[in-house]
Amino acid sequence: MMTTTRTEIAEIAGAVPDPELRVVTIGELGIVRGAETAEDGRVVVTITPTYSGCPAMDAIRDDIRAALAGAGFADVEVRTVLSPAWSTDMITESGWAALERTGIAAPGASGTPACPRCAHAHGGQPTPVLQISRYASTPCQSLWSCRSCLEPFNAIKKL
Repeated sequence: MMTTTRTEIAEIAGAVPDPELRVVTIGELGIVRGAETAEDGRVVVTITPTYSGCPAMDAIRDDIRAALAGAGFADVEVRTVLSPAWSTDMITESGWAALERTGIAAPGASGTPACPRCAHAHGGQPTPVLQISRYASTPCQSLWSCRSCLEPFNAIKKL
């Protein structure tokens, strides 16, 4: 039987790329809540969706099982918990940096994002933006347009 710590199991699970936002891992998004080895040797990973209707949850569960199977764990249970609810505060700094590098903005303190393309050109000051749609390429994102550079961009919704 393998001797593996909770931290190691959580790191393996957390390294799984998000199936909708492939530039970040589920660990960086804060989806992985915990990991443990049950008395019977089964590995249990606890996750929380970004919102209760997230269509990627089946893929995330399958990818966690595959990652842990690849690390030698044959018996893996993935539990989903809804409380406490996930929030954008759970995204790590490296997660936000990866999202920003690909043009996906953080929601901003007020919920209004800064344009990820031109905010730096304005000394880091927010540029005027307009929300085009409450939904973008994934339900946890919204679509915006920058009034300065006129480019559209996605932003993670503040939850």
